[in-house]
Amino acid sequence: MKIQINKILCASDLSDFSNITIAVGVALAREFNAELYVCHVIDLAATAVYHDGFYTPIDLQDQATAYAEETLQKIVGSSSVAWQTLVPAGHPADTLTRMVQEQGIDLVIIATHGRSGLKRLIIGSVTERLMRTLPCPLLIVRSHDPKITAPIDLENKFKRILVGCDFSHASDQALQYGLSLAQELQSDLHLVHVMAPSVYENLLKSNAEPAPRRSEELREQLEGRLEARLPEDAYHWCNPKTQILAGQPYEEITKYAVLHKMDLIVLGVRGLGLVEKLFVGSTTDRVARQAPCPLLSVGAQSER
Repeated sequence: MKIQINKILCASDLSDFSNITIAVGVALAREFNAELYVCHVIDLAATAVYHDGFYTPIDLQDQATAYAEETLQKIVGSSSVAWQTLVPAGHPADTLTRMVQEQGIDLVIIATHGRSGLKRLIIGSVTERLMRTLPCPLLIVRSHDPKITAPIDLENKFKRILVGCDFSHASDQALQYGLSLAQELQSDLHLVHVMAPSVYENLLKSNAEPAPRRSEELREQLEGRLEARLPEDAYHWCNPKTQILAGQPYEEITKYAVLHKMDLIVLGVRGLGLVEKLFVGSTTDRVARQAPCPLLSVGAQSER
């Protein structure tokens, strides 16, 4: 079933770093004939962006709104797509989630700094929160990606799409989006499963057959499961490939994306416990911070 993308929201903090989301959003809106929403959330705790002096909260919000709308108008310019600005006030992640629900958004685009280390562990990032709160997929881009320039030609941009599959419901959803994009853009699609040691070591040890034979049989079974997930007609409009890797999923997916020059990674997101969120993070979180290309995060909406 082809995924419909009718409304796209680009989030910008008005910095040069984040404004690449608008270039990507305009290109996608043109490709899918979608309506574009360009959004800046006014965080009143960070007032230095909007003024140099003292203002009352109401005056400050009015000034911030006017400044943001004027800036977003300049960034979008004379685009040929239907678009409008959204400039609400509040906490960025919570407010974006509310805007998405109210407007019925199908896709959100955001830029990430790829924060890591203690700062990320303590306070997290807007991007990681949105992965788990948005009722729609999240496309994560980096402004320093040398492949991304404005205007963007999507036919040449997303020619190789990597979809990670761990056979969960979230990864099945990710595959649906990957297939739809591959069909729309006539792209190659690589469906990849990583045999993580923590999952498969005990399974291999418990079998009485010699280890090499057990490993070979397991790979064949997994290969068959991957191929079964690809619809027959996919071979008519894209060039699907399946691949079984072994190792830590986030490391292997990132390396595969670099080695095969992927243009887009599509991954599902599953819920994590508090300790995992703070100290481990999911495969999707980690790939998002290291990926050499944009990443489409899919699956938070499936847990609602």
